[in-house]
Amino acid sequence: MRDGVIPVVGPTVGADPASIELEHEIARHEMERLVLEDTYRERGGLWGWITSVDHKSIGKRYIATCLIFFLLAGLNAAAMRLQLSRPENTFLGPDRYNQAFTVHGTAMMFLFAVPIMTAFAMYLLPLMLGTREIAFPRLNAFGYWCFLIGGLFLFFSFYMNTGPDVGWTAYVPLSGPEYSAGKRTDVWLQVVTFTEIAGLVAAVEIIVTTFKQRAPGMSLNRIPLYVWAILVTAFMIVFAMPSVAIGSTATLGMDRLVATHFYNRAEGGDPLLWQHLFWFFGHPEVYIMFIPGLGFVSQIIETFTRRPIFGYPVMVLSLFLTGFVAFGLWVHHMFATPIPQLGRSFFTAASVLIALPTGAQIFCWIATVWAGRPRFATAMLWAMGFMVVFIIGGLTGVMIASVPFDLQVHDTYFIVAHFHYVIIGGVVFPLFGACYLWYPKVMGRMMSETLGKWHFWLFFIGTNVTFFPMHLLGLDGMPRRVYTYLPEMGWGDLNLLATVGAGIIAVSVALFCINLVWSARHGAVAGADPWGAPGLEWATTSPPPAWNFQHIPVAESRSPLWTEAGLLPVATGLRSDRREILVTSALDAVPDNRHEHPGPSHWPLVMALAIGVTFIGAVFTPWGYVAGFLFAMVAFAGWAWPRGGKEDDVARHPHRPSEAEVSA
Repeated sequence: MRDGVIPVVGPTVGADPASIELEHEIARHEMERLVLEDTYRERGGLWGWITSVDHKSIGKRYIATCLIFFLLAGLNAAAMRLQLSRPENTFLGPDRYNQAFTVHGTAMMFLFAVPIMTAFAMYLLPLMLGTREIAFPRLNAFGYWCFLIGGLFLFFSFYMNTGPDVGWTAYVPLSGPEYSAGKRTDVWLQVVTFTEIAGLVAAVEIIVTTFKQRAPGMSLNRIPLYVWAILVTAFMIVFAMPSVAIGSTATLGMDRLVATHFYNRAEGGDPLLWQHLFWFFGHPEVYIMFIPGLGFVSQIIETFTRRPIFGYPVMVLSLFLTGFVAFGLWVHHMFATPIPQLGRSFFTAASVLIALPTGAQIFCWIATVWAGRPRFATAMLWAMGFMVVFIIGGLTGVMIASVPFDLQVHDTYFIVAHFHYVIIGGVVFPLFGACYLWYPKVMGRMMSETLGKWHFWLFFIGTNVTFFPMHLLGLDGMPRRVYTYLPEMGWGDLNLLATVGAGIIAVSVALFCINLVWSARHGAVAGADPWGAPGLEWATTSPPPAWNFQHIPVAESRSPLWTEAGLLPVATGLRSDRREILVTSALDAVPDNRHEHPGPSHWPLVMALAIGVTFIGAVFTPWGYVAGFLFAMVAFAGWAWPRGGKEDDVARHPHRPSEAEVSA
């Protein structure tokens, strides 16, 4: 239906009744598709991009933005490695080095590792659950704009030489008003605030979409493992984010801006309070980052072994146990502080315990590969590499869970090595595997397997060459957060080796970027399901249409595309002339009712700008809160203002037939 012309298909003369009925069905199906195309059509150009609320569009820009921040933070890492490659180097001065490692850590943690996992969920979750749209689409757009403003604020400050310089943990009293004058620490605090808002928004959307918008028949015991992983992550965000919000904005920010004394010991405050508040969020954040990676690995192994994951109940319970125990480990970051010995023993036990559920998942993956027919495509290589690198990081994690050993290596490069093995192994390896698995679905073309394998092997080698020597540097006593060292310390050769490894990583990431861009235009055309995967996201075209599914699929098993042999049952009844989604029950996904979602809007961006005025303005003047509040009220009024209903809908789509006309 273009330019207001509705195609009409008539029956073939002399055809038998069955053929006539088939032609009528085809015509009705095509008419419904054209109505959906008109319903979900968005304006073109910049305005259409700004106002879009399509979860796929927002998910793609979320992923792209996270990757850009990843590359920028990687440049900081490369600069630090060049500075440390030789003793008494002068490539970076102490002030610039402090800013570089603070922005590197902050960006990797708050602007890449956590948000890119929820960004993938923004794109994939509705497709995997068999629904047309994510819950609260305008809120989804608002979360992205807040995230973008926070990230731009951080890097703009860094490139203007006013970036934060107190480390990504911002320990007090170093980050307090006495030792950190100026606005650098305030930048860090407000960047964290923006990421808190975006994270909480994403968590709410994930929880509601998972529980209330699943395809009919997709009961809780049929949910894909990635969906379970991101659901656990969403609940962890809901419970962990308020802690860092209290620590950053409500206490440390007030100490700096309005002279409270939450962390000032001389006035009755407690510096250790900051560490408790930060690490109660900070340690679950590590699992917030890599639990979705566990879901990625499960989907990759299931797809490329052609076998459902062994021990599905064990996998699900392991995810929940990991998420629960993660909140009982935060004090193992504080073993060097004066806390009671009995308390240390409990946190040591919990730190060892949390290795068990992840170990159970690893054995389930091994059993799946053993019993299946593994095909070692690029995505599968990343899943295998994840097991190797992550296990090394897990073993050193068990080592530093021991208080005597931790006291020896605390704040040395041994901790840096352990942390990067866990994060790169648990986040980056599964993430790259997910890119190779779902790129055909997003772009409609295949990535180059040759470039992909070069990317994997260079990254695998570079990771180990970079970070394994840091274990030895830590055992030799090299402290972290130092910008130079003397030749007599004997750390030069291992640091040079680590810098060479960082160069190998940089080459591998460059190959990945080339592969992304080249494949978008020249890659082999992908069908709806090029891998022969079992999930519902592969039941629609590649790339999917704006409405995802013309008819909502029905899931009768955990692997619907394998068990239904191409004859996937569907549910009908949703209107095509409105953005309707099917609401189902939380336990068994029984159809409950229909709900109309809002269309494109510029008000989420306006609201995000109001939040930006509030928190960025507050860095320089308390009046920023007043101005931001007034701006936010205007944005809220525009967002919530009732539209013209049916008359407004007809004005925007004058040629759209009614639902009755479609049925006729």
